[in-house]
Amino acid sequence: MTNEFGVAIAIERIAMNDLLALDQATLNVGEEATLAHRHDRHSFFLLESGTVHLEIDFQTYEIEAPSVIYIHPDQVHSTVIVNDVTVSSWAIDNEKLNPEYLKLLEEITPAKPLALDKETFSLFAETVSLCLKFGERKNDKLYYSLLKDSCNALIALVVSQYLAQSKSADKLSRFEVVTKAFREKLERNYGTIKKPAQYAQTLNISTPYLNECVKNTTGYSVSHHIQERIVLEAKRLLYYSKKSVKEIATELGYDDYPYFSRLFAKVTGMTALAFRNKNLD
Repeated sequence: MTNEFGVAIAIERIAMNDLLALDQATLNVGEEATLAHRHDRHSFFLLESGTVHLEIDFQTYEIEAPSVIYIHPDQVHSTVIVNDVTVSSWAIDNEKLNPEYLKLLEEITPAKPLALDKETFSLFAETVSLCLKFGERKNDKLYYSLLKDSCNALIALVVSQYLAQSKSADKLSRFEVVTKAFREKLERNYGTIKKPAQYAQTLNISTPYLNECVKNTTGYSVSHHIQERIVLEAKRLLYYSKKSVKEIATELGYDDYPYFSRLFAKVTGMTALAFRNKNLD
């Protein structure tokens, strides 16, 4: 998506019959939709008709209309299959995004594609159409404000749909509250904090209790979640960037390169180089 309708905000509706159409319509010249990429903005897609196979952070989703998809700026994604699709898409950076919505989006990341009922889809489609009309009124004195506010209204609709699928805070058990707090800490600190005891300390609870809460809620230990999050970021960098494995290890807080290599192989079942080569073939 380009910045056709304003700096740091983009919105468009496109129809396509095949992957080539998607290449032409949604990506910059020289890029291909089949290659993994990341955007520097929060991206949202309203699938109005058709079917898409989308890979997000190395998981493939078969998405049927009507659905809405949110992709965080950090997430690597690529389109695998497109079949007679009409999609509306909008993107916005942190500066133009309502701070309240930004906080909520961070809490629901990673978000899976979400199917919409007929009434909700109609509301989304009408709101998108209105935003597109605002985008055409470039001579209006408050053009950028209209665009920003209408785009944020769309994002509020997206967030509200995801929140409707999750438990409200007052209905969470103590174990779930602790696990949620741990995940938020992990997302912000995986590059610097590696040990369960350090996370327990930041949450003012004991390490055994943190492990009990997380394992009871998710089925996996704190160490498992830490390792999975670090390796996910390593996968993203291996897939998307041209950095060497050693540079990636350093970026993720590992001066001990052999240890990082063993960790990656333990979690994925292959070396970092093998993963990069496999996904670039």
